Amino acid sequence: METRAAAPRRLIIAITGATGAIYGIRLLETLRRLGGVETHLLISSAGWLNIQHELQLGKEDVHPLADVVHSVRDVGASIASGSFATDGMIVAPCSMKTLASVAHGLSDNLITRAADVTLKERRRLVLMVRETPFNLAHLRNMTAVTEMGGIVFPPLPAFYNQPASIDEMVDHTVARVLDLFALGPALSPAWPGLRDASAE
Repeated sequence: METRAAAPRRLIIAITGATGAIYGIRLLETLRRLGGVETHLLISSAGWLNIQHELQLGKEDVHPLADVVHSVRDVGASIASGSFATDGMIVAPCSMKTLASVAHGLSDNLITRAADVTLKERRRLVLMVRETPFNLAHLRNMTAVTEMGGIVFPPLPAFYNQPASIDEMVDHTVARVLDLFALGPALSPAWPGLRDASAE
């Protein structure tokens, strides 16, 4: 009996027009360094504006970080179909416009179509939403995505690990996000707990 080869591990990474383009770039860099995961990249036009403004990077710098790069207008791409197996999708950062489109199932470009596919196939969708403060529409959209099985993951910095730089804060957040996909050994250290000296 012929056995079917296992599909490669794949992750879709989308960068949209919210501040924090470094999170999407660092995800790609980390996955490239780890190996074993085929990355599919999507960047909106506003996402490109932020990459250029915040990081001074161009397409020649970013595209080589991914295995496959898709146009957001290419709704006939492989990742637009549930028959194309992936481990899930991360939108990093996720704008409120993209959040709203996902929450309401608009599938108006390849980013939101791929997110819709991820949800309907019961795969892991992580939205690294970036906005502050939130209004009621933002909160309701986050609730809707959560009820559909998505994970809302605002990239809030952690200080309990006493980071020495912005890079360390970004790396910690990226590690926490990737650990949600169980791609291998945990990237972020387990919390050891605090010793309460006053109780001794």
